[in-house]
Amino acid sequence: MDFLLAGLGLAILLLAGDALVKGAVNLSLRIGVPALLVSLTVVAFGTSAPELLIAIKAVLAGAPGIALGNVVGSNTANVLLVLGIPALISGLQTSHSHVRGSYAVMMGVSLLFIALAFTGTFVFWHGLVLLAALATILTLQFREAKAHRAAARALEEPEGADPSLPWWRISLLLVLGLVGLPLGADLLVDSGVSIARRFGLSETVIGLTLIALGTSLPELATTVAAAIRRNADVALGNVLGSNMFNLAGIMGVTALVAPVPVDRSFLTVDLWVMLASSLVLLPFVIRRFDMGRPVGLVLTVLYGVYVAFLLI
Repeated sequence: MDFLLAGLGLAILLLAGDALVKGAVNLSLRIGVPALLVSLTVVAFGTSAPELLIAIKAVLAGAPGIALGNVVGSNTANVLLVLGIPALISGLQTSHSHVRGSYAVMMGVSLLFIALAFTGTFVFWHGLVLLAALATILTLQFREAKAHRAAARALEEPEGADPSLPWWRISLLLVLGLVGLPLGADLLVDSGVSIARRFGLSETVIGLTLIALGTSLPELATTVAAAIRRNADVALGNVLGSNMFNLAGIMGVTALVAPVPVDRSFLTVDLWVMLASSLVLLPFVIRRFDMGRPVGLVLTVLYGVYVAFLLI
């Protein structure tokens, strides 16, 4: 029953998150917010709303291991699995990608996150630092997109935009999203804690595996679609952007809500696995090697080995 409730909670989260993104995007455009700004803010925040609600619910429920595990585990899964599976299916032509700047920023945010983690607990001022980093990143992205008209044109149609969408449907999408997100988060966190206790696992392990994998499904779907269309920039950009927002945005807000203690296992294993998985991308981003099927197989197997290590 707990696994069924976890699956139901995850399904509600994903559907509610999609509804919130579509409703917020169309509301923003209707009230005159520029499409470019909507793409860089509303869409980014909306697509990460499930992870954010899970993190907040977890710390308030006294299960901070789920909150931190979800963030760290999602970042690891984003590289090893979300890029590994599409590469295994059709290969990623990363030799044509232009994401060096985004990769450098993502690595910088990762190092900042790890440094703060070694203080022992994410507290209020850590949240302010992380959110300041996120604000800086969004400002730089907005300026860069405005400076390059091609990029601006590419962002003129934000995800979920529909000029013909009536007001009543916009309102309905917003209500479904705002009601569904906390409901799905409650179900997933509560069932995750129950599963952990039943099988003698820590809440941290559940956050790093079951919940992290589940909340990475939207990124996986996007990346698979991009790989099939031979659009490696979208695939890599999706992963890099998601990882930056997970670390700076989700943990930043969560630390403002309540302190998040860092379990010793994060400091000895999981943070370094997250960092190592990010460094795996270095030759594909800097030297622009293609990510072929053998690479996809290696990445996917590495993720499987990591999850097995956590569960044993």
